[in-house]
Amino acid sequence: MHAFRTRIKRRALALMMGLLGLFSLLLFLGLSTLLHRHIDDELLTLANQESQQVELATGQFHISPHRSLEQHSEDDPEEFDDEEELRQAIRYSVILDANGRIVWSGQSTENRQPPSSHLLTQVQHGNTVFETLHPQGRPPIRRISIPLPIEDHGLFILQTEQSLQFVHDTLWWLLCLLIGGSTTLILFAWWGSDQLAREALAPVETLSQTAETISGQTLSTRLTLSAPYSEFQRLAQTFNGMLDRLQYVFDAQRRFVADAAHELKTPLTAMKGNLEVTLQQGRSAEEYRETILSNLAEVDRLTAMTKSLLTLAQFAGDRPPLKLELLNLSPLVEEVVGELSVLAQEEGIHLHAICPSSALLLGDASQLKQALINLLDNALRHTPQGGTITARIHVHDTSLELSVEDTGPGIAPEHLPHLFDRFYRIEEARDRQSGGTGLGLAIVKEIVAAHGGQIQVHSQPESGTIFMMTFPCQAHSCEEKFPPRT
Repeated sequence: MHAFRTRIKRRALALMMGLLGLFSLLLFLGLSTLLHRHIDDELLTLANQESQQVELATGQFHISPHRSLEQHSEDDPEEFDDEEELRQAIRYSVILDANGRIVWSGQSTENRQPPSSHLLTQVQHGNTVFETLHPQGRPPIRRISIPLPIEDHGLFILQTEQSLQFVHDTLWWLLCLLIGGSTTLILFAWWGSDQLAREALAPVETLSQTAETISGQTLSTRLTLSAPYSEFQRLAQTFNGMLDRLQYVFDAQRRFVADAAHELKTPLTAMKGNLEVTLQQGRSAEEYRETILSNLAEVDRLTAMTKSLLTLAQFAGDRPPLKLELLNLSPLVEEVVGELSVLAQEEGIHLHAICPSSALLLGDASQLKQALINLLDNALRHTPQGGTITARIHVHDTSLELSVEDTGPGIAPEHLPHLFDRFYRIEEARDRQSGGTGLGLAIVKEIVAAHGGQIQVHSQPESGTIFMMTFPCQAHSCEEKFPPRT
Protein backbone atom coordinates (compact mmCIF):
# COMPACT_ATOMS: atom_id res chain seq x y z
CA MET A 1 0.00 0.00 0.00
CA HIS A 2 1.47 3.35 -1.07
CA ALA A 3 1.65 6.31 1.26
CA PHE A 4 -0.76 9.11 0.53
CA ARG A 5 2.14 11.56 0.44
CA THR A 6 3.80 9.51 -2.31
CA ARG A 7 0.57 9.49 -4.27
CA ILE A 8 0.27 13.27 -3.98
CA LYS A 9 3.83 13.67 -5.25
CA ARG A 10 3.23 11.33 -8.16
CA ARG A 11 -0.04 13.00 -9.11
CA ALA A 12 1.54 16.46 -8.92
CA LEU A 13 4.52 15.31 -10.96
CA ALA A 14 2.30 13.64 -13.56
CA LEU A 15 0.19 16.80 -13.83
CA MET A 16 3.28 18.98 -14.20
CA MET A 17 4.78 16.67 -16.85
CA GLY A 18 1.51 16.62 -18.76
CA LEU A 19 1.18 20.41 -18.70
CA LEU A 20 4.82 20.94 -19.66
CA GLY A 21 4.57 18.38 -22.45
CA LEU A 22 1.43 20.00 -23.82
CA PHE A 23 2.93 23.49 -23.55
CA SER A 24 6.18 22.37 -25.23
CA LEU A 25 4.34 20.61 -28.03
CA LEU A 26 2.10 23.60 -28.71
CA LEU A 27 5.06 25.99 -28.59
CA PHE A 28 7.17 23.82 -30.89
CA LEU A 29 4.37 23.28 -33.40
CA GLY A 30 3.33 26.92 -33.26
CA LEU A 31 6.83 28.25 -33.86
CA SER A 32 7.45 25.67 -36.58
CA THR A 33 4.26 26.71 -38.33
CA LEU A 34 5.12 30.41 -38.05
CA LEU A 35 8.65 29.92 -39.37
CA HIS A 36 7.52 27.82 -42.33
CA ARG A 37 4.73 30.28 -43.07
CA HIS A 38 7.26 33.12 -42.94
CA ILE A 39 9.53 31.25 -45.38
CA ASP A 40 6.57 30.65 -47.70
CA ASP A 41 5.60 34.33 -47.57
CA GLU A 42 9.16 35.40 -48.37
CA LEU A 43 9.35 32.93 -51.24
CA LEU A 44 6.03 34.10 -52.65
CA THR A 45 7.06 37.76 -52.41
CA LEU A 46 10.43 37.06 -53.99
CA ALA A 47 8.88 34.99 -56.76
CA ASN A 48 6.39 37.73 -57.60
CA GLN A 49 9.13 40.37 -57.68
CA GLU A 50 11.36 38.27 -59.91
CA SER A 51 8.48 37.40 -62.23
CA GLN A 52 7.95 41.13 -62.71
CA GLN A 53 11.66 41.56 -63.51
CA VAL A 54 11.40 38.80 -66.11
CA GLU A 55 8.32 40.34 -67.71
CA LEU A 56 10.05 43.73 -67.96
CA ALA A 57 13.13 42.18 -69.51
CA THR A 58 11.32 40.25 -72.23
CA GLY A 59 11.48 43.29 -74.45
CA GLN A 60 15.30 43.43 -74.25
CA PHE A 61 16.21 39.83 -75.11
CA HIS A 62 14.51 36.81 -76.48
CA ILE A 63 13.70 33.70 -74.42
CA SER A 64 12.81 30.68 -76.43
CA PRO A 65 11.79 27.33 -74.95
CA HIS A 66 13.61 25.66 -77.87
CA ARG A 67 17.05 27.22 -77.27
CA SER A 68 19.47 26.63 -74.44
CA LEU A 69 21.36 29.33 -72.55
CA GLU A 70 24.52 28.73 -74.59
CA GLN A 71 22.59 29.22 -77.82
CA HIS A 72 21.21 32.55 -76.53
CA SER A 73 24.70 33.91 -75.85
CA GLU A 74 26.24 32.65 -79.09
CA ASP A 75 23.49 34.11 -81.31
CA ASP A 76 23.48 37.62 -79.91
CA PRO A 77 26.32 39.03 -77.69
CA GLU A 78 24.28 42.12 -76.78
CA GLU A 79 21.43 39.96 -75.58
CA PHE A 80 23.98 38.05 -73.48
CA ASP A 81 24.85 41.26 -71.59
CA ASP A 82 21.18 41.92 -70.89
CA GLU A 83 20.78 38.39 -69.54
CA GLU A 84 23.72 38.84 -67.18
CA GLU A 85 22.06 41.89 -65.70
CA LEU A 86 18.84 39.93 -65.25
CA ARG A 87 20.75 37.06 -63.65
CA GLN A 88 22.10 39.40 -61.04
CA ALA A 89 18.62 40.88 -60.45
CA ILE A 90 16.88 37.51 -60.02
CA ARG A 91 19.83 35.43 -58.97
CA TYR A 92 17.88 32.80 -56.89
CA SER A 93 15.34 31.69 -59.52
CA VAL A 94 15.14 29.50 -62.59
CA ILE A 95 12.73 29.51 -65.50
CA LEU A 96 11.38 26.25 -66.88
CA ASP A 97 9.49 25.63 -70.03
CA ALA A 98 6.20 23.76 -70.08
CA ASN A 99 8.07 20.44 -70.21
CA GLY A 100 10.17 21.17 -67.12
CA ARG A 101 13.47 21.96 -68.93
CA ILE A 102 15.54 24.81 -67.57
CA VAL A 103 15.60 27.58 -70.14
CA TRP A 104 17.09 30.26 -67.93
CA SER A 105 18.68 30.34 -64.45
CA GLY A 106 19.76 33.02 -62.01
CA GLN A 107 23.32 33.68 -60.97
CA SER A 108 23.15 31.91 -57.57
CA THR A 109 21.20 28.83 -58.56
CA GLU A 110 22.63 25.35 -58.43
CA ASN A 111 21.68 22.08 -60.00
CA ARG A 112 18.13 21.32 -59.03
CA GLN A 113 15.98 18.24 -59.03
CA PRO A 114 13.71 18.04 -62.05
CA PRO A 115 10.07 18.85 -61.32
CA SER A 116 7.48 16.09 -61.18
CA SER A 117 4.74 15.72 -63.75
CA HIS A 118 2.16 16.43 -61.07
CA LEU A 119 3.84 19.75 -60.26
CA LEU A 120 3.96 20.72 -63.94
CA THR A 121 0.26 19.93 -64.29
CA GLN A 122 -0.66 22.00 -61.23
CA VAL A 123 1.34 25.04 -62.38
CA GLN A 124 0.03 24.80 -65.93
CA HIS A 125 -3.45 25.11 -64.44
CA GLY A 126 -2.44 28.40 -62.88
CA ASN A 127 -1.71 27.16 -59.33
CA THR A 128 1.15 28.19 -57.09
CA VAL A 129 2.85 25.10 -55.68
CA PHE A 130 5.02 24.87 -52.53
CA GLU A 131 7.17 21.81 -51.91
CA THR A 132 9.92 20.75 -49.53
CA LEU A 133 12.92 18.95 -51.00
CA HIS A 134 15.29 16.71 -49.08
CA PRO A 135 18.52 16.50 -51.08
CA GLN A 136 21.01 13.92 -49.90
CA GLY A 137 23.73 15.33 -47.67
CA ARG A 138 22.21 18.82 -47.67
CA PRO A 139 19.64 20.66 -45.51
CA PRO A 140 16.03 20.59 -46.67
CA ILE A 141 14.95 23.18 -49.22
CA ARG A 142 11.63 24.98 -49.58
CA ARG A 143 10.70 25.68 -53.19
CA ILE A 144 7.89 27.63 -54.83
CA SER A 145 6.72 27.17 -58.44
CA ILE A 146 4.49 29.82 -60.02
CA PRO A 147 3.13 30.14 -63.57
CA LEU A 148 4.94 32.76 -65.68
CA PRO A 149 3.05 33.66 -68.85
CA ILE A 150 5.25 35.70 -71.27
CA GLU A 151 3.55 37.46 -74.13
CA ASP A 152 4.36 36.00 -77.54
CA HIS A 153 6.35 33.21 -75.87
CA GLY A 154 3.77 31.09 -74.05
CA LEU A 155 3.65 29.76 -70.48
CA PHE A 156 6.82 29.30 -68.46
CA ILE A 157 7.41 28.25 -64.83
CA LEU A 158 9.34 30.38 -62.35
CA GLN A 159 10.92 28.49 -59.46
CA THR A 160 12.48 30.09 -56.39
CA GLU A 161 13.80 28.19 -53.38
CA GLN A 162 15.32 28.82 -49.99
CA SER A 163 17.19 26.61 -47.55
CA LEU A 164 15.42 25.54 -44.35
CA GLN A 165 18.69 25.28 -42.43
CA PHE A 166 17.84 28.32 -40.28
CA VAL A 167 14.39 26.93 -39.48
CA HIS A 168 15.81 23.56 -38.50
CA ASP A 169 18.55 25.12 -36.37
CA THR A 170 16.02 27.35 -34.63
CA LEU A 171 13.67 24.45 -33.91
CA TRP A 172 16.53 22.27 -32.70
CA TRP A 173 17.68 24.91 -30.20
CA LEU A 174 14.09 25.43 -29.09
CA LEU A 175 13.72 21.68 -28.55
CA CYS A 176 16.90 21.56 -26.46
CA LEU A 177 15.72 24.57 -24.46
CA LEU A 178 12.31 23.01 -23.84
CA ILE A 179 13.81 19.68 -22.78
CA GLY A 180 16.31 21.34 -20.45
CA GLY A 181 13.77 23.75 -19.00
CA SER A 182 11.12 21.05 -18.57
CA THR A 183 13.59 18.75 -16.82
CA THR A 184 14.57 21.52 -14.42
CA LEU A 185 10.92 22.38 -13.73
CA ILE A 186 10.05 18.73 -13.16
CA LEU A 187 12.87 18.40 -10.61
CA PHE A 188 11.64 21.53 -8.83
CA ALA A 189 8.06 20.20 -9.05
CA TRP A 190 9.12 16.93 -7.43
CA TRP A 191 10.84 18.78 -4.61
CA GLY A 192 7.98 21.28 -4.24
CA SER A 193 5.29 18.58 -4.23
CA ASP A 194 7.20 16.73 -1.51
CA GLN A 195 7.34 19.88 0.60
CA LEU A 196 3.67 20.63 -0.08
CA ALA A 197 2.64 17.07 0.78
CA ARG A 198 4.61 17.22 4.03
CA GLU A 199 3.03 20.53 4.98
CA ALA A 200 -0.47 19.44 3.97
CA LEU A 201 -0.31 16.09 5.76
CA ALA A 202 1.41 17.36 8.91
CA PRO A 203 -1.97 17.96 10.64
CA VAL A 204 -3.04 14.44 9.69
CA GLU A 205 0.15 13.08 11.23
CA THR A 206 -0.53 15.11 14.36
CA LEU A 207 -4.06 13.76 14.42
CA SER A 208 -2.79 10.18 14.10
CA GLN A 209 -0.28 10.64 16.91
CA THR A 210 -2.95 12.15 19.15
CA ALA A 211 -5.37 9.34 18.36
CA GLU A 212 -2.70 6.74 19.22
CA THR A 213 -2.26 8.21 22.70
CA ILE A 214 -5.96 8.34 23.55
CA SER A 215 -7.38 5.68 25.85
CA GLY A 216 -10.11 5.45 28.41
CA GLN A 217 -7.89 7.29 30.89
CA THR A 218 -6.82 10.08 28.51
CA LEU A 219 -10.10 11.03 26.88
CA SER A 220 -9.63 14.57 28.12
CA THR A 221 -6.82 15.04 25.54
CA ARG A 222 -7.71 17.54 22.83
CA LEU A 223 -6.11 18.24 19.47
CA THR A 224 -4.53 21.62 18.73
CA LEU A 225 -3.55 22.28 15.10
CA SER A 226 -1.49 25.24 13.94
CA ALA A 227 -2.29 24.68 10.26
CA PRO A 228 -3.53 27.88 8.58
CA TYR A 229 -6.13 26.02 6.54
CA SER A 230 -9.84 26.12 7.36
CA GLU A 231 -10.31 22.48 6.31
CA PHE A 232 -7.81 21.26 8.90
CA GLN A 233 -9.22 23.55 11.55
CA ARG A 234 -12.61 22.03 10.88
CA LEU A 235 -11.04 18.56 11.06
CA ALA A 236 -9.55 19.40 14.46
CA GLN A 237 -12.88 20.76 15.69
CA THR A 238 -14.69 17.66 14.46
CA PHE A 239 -12.12 15.39 16.08
CA ASN A 240 -12.36 17.28 19.37
CA GLY A 241 -16.14 17.18 19.17
CA MET A 242 -15.95 13.41 18.73
CA LEU A 243 -13.71 13.19 21.79
CA ASP A 244 -16.19 15.31 23.74
CA ARG A 245 -18.99 12.92 22.87
CA LEU A 246 -16.85 9.89 23.66
CA GLN A 247 -15.80 11.36 26.97
CA TYR A 248 -19.41 12.13 27.83
CA VAL A 249 -20.42 8.55 27.00
CA PHE A 250 -17.52 7.05 28.93
CA ASP A 251 -18.13 9.28 31.93
CA ALA A 252 -21.82 8.44 31.84
CA GLN A 253 -20.96 4.76 31.56
CA ARG A 254 -18.60 4.98 34.51
CA ARG A 255 -21.21 6.78 36.58
CA PHE A 256 -23.83 4.26 35.53
CA VAL A 257 -21.64 1.30 36.49
CA ALA A 258 -20.69 2.93 39.79
CA ASP A 259 -24.32 3.81 40.58
CA ALA A 260 -25.53 0.36 39.55
CA ALA A 261 -22.89 -1.27 41.75
CA HIS A 262 -23.91 0.98 44.63
CA GLU A 263 -27.60 0.28 44.14
CA LEU A 264 -26.98 -3.46 43.94
CA LYS A 265 -24.65 -3.39 46.90
CA THR A 266 -27.25 -1.89 49.26
CA PRO A 267 -29.89 -4.67 49.02
CA LEU A 268 -27.22 -7.38 48.87
CA THR A 269 -25.60 -6.01 52.03
CA ALA A 270 -28.97 -5.87 53.75
CA MET A 271 -29.78 -9.43 52.74
CA LYS A 272 -26.41 -10.69 53.91
CA GLY A 273 -26.75 -8.89 57.24
CA ASN A 274 -30.22 -10.31 57.85
CA LEU A 275 -29.05 -13.83 57.08
CA GLU A 276 -25.92 -13.52 59.27
CA VAL A 277 -27.91 -12.18 62.22
CA THR A 278 -30.49 -14.93 61.82
CA LEU A 279 -27.84 -17.65 61.75
CA GLN A 280 -25.96 -16.43 64.81
CA GLN A 281 -28.48 -18.07 67.15
CA GLY A 282 -31.58 -20.12 67.07
CA ARG A 283 -34.74 -18.33 65.95
CA SER A 284 -38.38 -19.09 66.10
CA ALA A 285 -40.35 -19.98 62.99
CA GLU A 286 -41.94 -16.53 62.95
CA GLU A 287 -38.55 -14.83 63.08
CA TYR A 288 -37.26 -16.99 60.25
CA ARG A 289 -40.38 -16.13 58.28
CA GLU A 290 -39.87 -12.40 58.79
CA THR A 291 -36.26 -12.69 57.63
CA ILE A 292 -37.28 -14.57 54.52
CA LEU A 293 -40.01 -12.04 53.73
CA SER A 294 -37.55 -9.15 54.17
CA ASN A 295 -35.08 -10.82 51.83
CA LEU A 296 -37.83 -11.53 49.31
CA ALA A 297 -38.63 -7.81 49.26
CA GLU A 298 -34.99 -7.07 48.50
CA VAL A 299 -34.98 -9.76 45.81
CA ASP A 300 -38.06 -8.15 44.23
CA ARG A 301 -36.28 -4.81 44.27
CA LEU A 302 -33.20 -6.35 42.65
CA THR A 303 -35.38 -8.04 40.04
CA ALA A 304 -37.09 -4.74 39.20
CA MET A 305 -33.73 -2.99 38.98
CA THR A 306 -32.28 -5.71 36.74
CA LYS A 307 -35.30 -5.52 34.46
CA SER A 308 -34.91 -1.74 34.21
CA LEU A 309 -31.20 -2.08 33.45
CA LEU A 310 -31.94 -4.57 30.66
CA THR A 311 -34.52 -2.19 29.21
CA LEU A 312 -32.01 0.67 29.19
CA ALA A 313 -29.39 -1.59 27.60
CA GLN A 314 -31.82 -2.47 24.80
CA PHE A 315 -32.59 1.17 24.08
CA ALA A 316 -28.88 2.03 24.10
CA GLY A 317 -28.33 -0.12 20.98
CA ASP A 318 -28.63 0.91 17.35
CA ARG A 319 -32.10 -0.65 17.03
CA PRO A 320 -34.46 0.15 19.90
CA PRO A 321 -36.99 -2.62 20.63
CA LEU A 322 -39.93 -0.94 18.93
CA LYS A 323 -42.80 -2.38 16.89
CA LEU A 324 -44.26 0.68 15.22
CA GLU A 325 -47.89 0.74 14.16
CA LEU A 326 -50.58 3.35 13.73
CA LEU A 327 -52.52 3.44 16.99
CA ASN A 328 -55.06 5.59 18.75
CA LEU A 329 -53.35 6.91 21.88
CA SER A 330 -56.53 8.00 23.68
CA PRO A 331 -57.84 4.48 24.54
CA LEU A 332 -54.33 3.49 25.67
CA VAL A 333 -54.11 6.44 28.10
CA GLU A 334 -57.62 5.76 29.44
CA GLU A 335 -56.71 2.09 29.93
CA VAL A 336 -53.58 2.89 31.95
CA VAL A 337 -55.41 5.50 34.03
CA GLY A 338 -58.15 2.96 34.76
CA GLU A 339 -55.63 0.35 35.90
CA LEU A 340 -53.92 2.77 38.31
CA SER A 341 -57.13 4.37 39.59
CA VAL A 342 -57.49 1.73 42.31
CA LEU A 343 -54.01 2.47 43.65
CA ALA A 344 -54.72 6.20 43.47
CA GLN A 345 -57.99 5.81 45.43
CA GLU A 346 -56.16 3.91 48.17
CA GLU A 347 -53.78 6.88 48.49
CA GLY A 348 -56.66 9.38 48.43
CA ILE A 349 -55.52 10.86 45.09
CA HIS A 350 -57.84 11.80 42.24
CA LEU A 351 -56.50 10.36 38.96
CA HIS A 352 -58.23 11.10 35.65
CA ALA A 353 -57.55 11.48 31.91
CA ILE A 354 -58.52 14.23 29.44
CA CYS A 355 -58.22 12.87 25.91
CA PRO A 356 -59.79 13.64 22.54
CA SER A 357 -61.74 10.90 20.80
CA SER A 358 -58.91 10.28 18.35
CA ALA A 359 -55.19 10.84 18.82
CA LEU A 360 -53.40 8.91 16.11
CA LEU A 361 -49.71 8.19 16.51
CA LEU A 362 -47.17 5.93 14.83
CA GLY A 363 -45.62 4.13 17.79
CA ASP A 364 -45.16 1.03 19.93
CA ALA A 365 -48.18 0.55 22.18
CA SER A 366 -46.39 -1.51 24.85
CA GLN A 367 -43.44 0.90 25.14
CA LEU A 368 -45.66 3.99 25.24
CA LYS A 369 -47.77 2.29 27.92
CA GLN A 370 -44.61 1.61 29.95
CA ALA A 371 -43.54 5.26 29.68
CA LEU A 372 -46.95 6.48 30.83
CA ILE A 373 -47.01 4.00 33.76
CA ASN A 374 -43.58 5.21 34.89
CA LEU A 375 -44.70 8.85 34.84
CA LEU A 376 -47.95 8.12 36.64
CA ASP A 377 -46.16 5.94 39.22
CA ASN A 378 -43.70 8.76 39.84
CA ALA A 379 -46.58 11.22 40.24
CA LEU A 380 -48.43 8.90 42.66
CA ARG A 381 -45.34 8.58 44.88
CA HIS A 382 -44.89 12.35 45.10
CA THR A 383 -48.47 13.61 45.26
CA PRO A 384 -49.91 14.02 48.76
CA GLN A 385 -53.30 12.72 49.85
CA GLY A 386 -56.14 14.74 48.36
CA GLY A 387 -54.09 15.79 45.36
CA THR A 388 -54.91 15.43 41.68
CA ILE A 389 -53.08 13.77 38.79
CA THR A 390 -54.16 14.44 35.20
CA ALA A 391 -53.09 12.62 32.05
CA ARG A 392 -53.80 14.93 29.12
CA ILE A 393 -53.46 14.68 25.32
CA HIS A 394 -53.12 17.68 23.00
CA VAL A 395 -53.20 17.08 19.24
CA HIS A 396 -51.56 19.66 16.95
CA ASP A 397 -51.04 19.76 13.20
CA THR A 398 -47.54 18.30 13.26
CA SER A 399 -47.15 17.00 16.83
CA LEU A 400 -48.94 15.25 19.65
CA GLU A 401 -48.38 16.04 23.33
CA LEU A 402 -48.99 13.61 26.17
CA SER A 403 -48.56 15.21 29.60
CA VAL A 404 -48.84 14.06 33.20
CA GLU A 405 -49.69 16.84 35.65
CA ASP A 406 -49.76 16.54 39.44
CA THR A 407 -50.42 18.86 42.36
CA GLY A 408 -47.50 17.65 44.42
CA PRO A 409 -44.86 19.73 46.22
CA GLY A 410 -42.99 20.45 43.00
CA ILE A 411 -39.28 20.15 42.28
CA ALA A 412 -36.52 22.64 43.08
CA PRO A 413 -34.85 24.16 40.00
CA GLU A 414 -31.44 22.66 40.80
CA HIS A 415 -32.85 19.15 40.42
CA LEU A 416 -34.60 19.63 37.06
CA PRO A 417 -31.52 19.13 34.78
CA HIS A 418 -30.77 15.77 36.44
CA LEU A 419 -34.21 14.20 36.66
CA PHE A 420 -33.64 11.90 33.70
CA ASP A 421 -30.18 10.76 34.82
CA ARG A 422 -29.93 7.14 35.82
CA PHE A 423 -30.23 6.44 39.57
CA TYR A 424 -30.82 10.11 40.29
CA ARG A 425 -33.09 10.67 43.30
CA ILE A 426 -34.23 13.86 44.94
CA GLU A 427 -34.91 12.10 48.22
CA GLU A 428 -32.93 8.87 48.22
CA ALA A 429 -34.20 7.46 51.52
CA ARG A 430 -37.84 8.11 50.62
CA ASP A 431 -37.46 6.60 47.16
CA ARG A 432 -35.81 3.45 48.46
CA GLN A 433 -38.54 2.98 51.00
CA SER A 434 -41.16 3.33 48.28
CA GLY A 435 -39.40 0.78 46.09
CA GLY A 436 -38.06 3.20 43.46
CA THR A 437 -34.95 2.26 41.50
CA GLY A 438 -34.09 5.69 40.12
CA LEU A 439 -34.39 4.38 36.54
CA GLY A 440 -38.04 5.05 35.72
CA LEU A 441 -37.58 8.55 34.26
CA ALA A 442 -34.43 7.48 32.40
CA ILE A 443 -36.44 4.71 30.73
CA VAL A 444 -39.17 7.21 29.82
CA LYS A 445 -36.60 9.46 28.14
CA GLU A 446 -35.20 6.55 26.10
CA ILE A 447 -38.68 5.45 24.96
CA VAL A 448 -39.63 8.98 23.89
CA ALA A 449 -36.30 9.48 22.07
CA ALA A 450 -36.75 6.13 20.25
CA HIS A 451 -40.09 7.46 18.93
CA GLY A 452 -38.35 10.62 17.65
CA GLY A 453 -39.89 12.77 20.40
CA GLN A 454 -38.78 14.91 23.30
CA ILE A 455 -39.66 15.07 26.98
CA GLN A 456 -39.69 18.18 29.12
CA VAL A 457 -40.46 18.91 32.75
CA HIS A 458 -41.93 22.10 34.18
CA SER A 459 -42.08 22.52 37.92
CA GLN A 460 -41.92 25.05 40.72
CA PRO A 461 -41.80 24.35 44.45
CA GLU A 462 -45.31 24.12 45.93
CA SER A 463 -46.82 24.43 42.42
CA GLY A 464 -46.90 20.87 41.16
CA THR A 465 -45.03 19.25 38.24
CA ILE A 466 -45.81 18.69 34.57
CA PHE A 467 -44.01 16.04 32.49
CA MET A 468 -44.70 16.64 28.78
CA MET A 469 -43.88 14.10 26.04
CA THR A 470 -43.98 15.54 22.50
CA PHE A 471 -44.11 13.17 19.49
CA PRO A 472 -43.96 14.02 15.78
CA CYS A 473 -47.43 13.42 14.41
CA GLN A 474 -47.91 12.51 10.72
CA ALA A 475 -50.64 10.03 11.33
CA HIS A 476 -53.22 11.81 9.17
CA SER A 477 -51.16 11.24 6.03
CA CYS A 478 -50.93 7.47 6.59
CA GLU A 479 -54.32 6.86 8.20
CA GLU A 480 -55.71 5.50 4.94
CA LYS A 481 -52.90 2.92 4.67
CA PHE A 482 -52.93 1.70 8.27
CA PRO A 483 -56.16 1.32 10.23
CA PRO A 484 -55.65 2.75 13.75
CA ARG A 485 -55.35 0.30 16.59
CA THR A 486 -57.91 0.94 19.32
